[in-house]
Amino acid sequence: MAKKKQIKHIAIAGNIGAGKTTLTKVLAKHFNWSPHFEDVENNPYLNDFYNDMQRWSFNLQIYFLNSRIKQLVEIQKGNQVVIQDRTIYEDACIFAPNLHEMGLMAKRDFENYQQFFETLKELVNPPDLLIYLKASVPTLVGQIQKRGREYEENIRLDYLKRLNEYYNNWIENYSDGKLLVIDIDKINFADNKDDLSQVVNLINAEVNGLF
Repeated sequence: MAKKKQIKHIAIAGNIGAGKTTLTKVLAKHFNWSPHFEDVENNPYLNDFYNDMQRWSFNLQIYFLNSRIKQLVEIQKGNQVVIQDRTIYEDACIFAPNLHEMGLMAKRDFENYQQFFETLKELVNPPDLLIYLKASVPTLVGQIQKRGREYEENIRLDYLKRLNEYYNNWIENYSDGKLLVIDIDKINFADNKDDLSQVVNLINAEVNGLF
């Protein structure tokens, strides 16, 4: 009988305002997983980026890439089951290409970034389960306004819309591991206990059926 593989890494992906941090906290508590969050409070580039995207886009993306690779190395070394708020793929498959296409990241910076990402990706494992929080732009805007982060006040609607298109395209072609898509337009786990129970049950089924 084959030995059952140990689950180590669950990752939550989704656009700005989709509810990744909220769900990470809830699932970490429910399943007794160790949460790894995106460090937005101590990010030295975020404010500058939202005020001048073209000037700071490359710096911001390198900062995120470095911090997420660091998280993945820690996950692989550790013994705990980790749930991660946002993935390394989102930077390379969504944010950086979008910035480049919008003319907010120079071609040489984008190519440099992509090559760096491909090199680093070879050194880490994909998540055992990827949870994608799918949401329409109106839902994202509502949730962004509700949480009231100052640095997000200048986010442009066209920027969110383009990110959503990249996200949906990436998820349609995702083949690195197990995937669960949760439609936030229909399942409001942040405010509805029944919806949250539904999400927990879905994830429980995926995790227990993984191996």
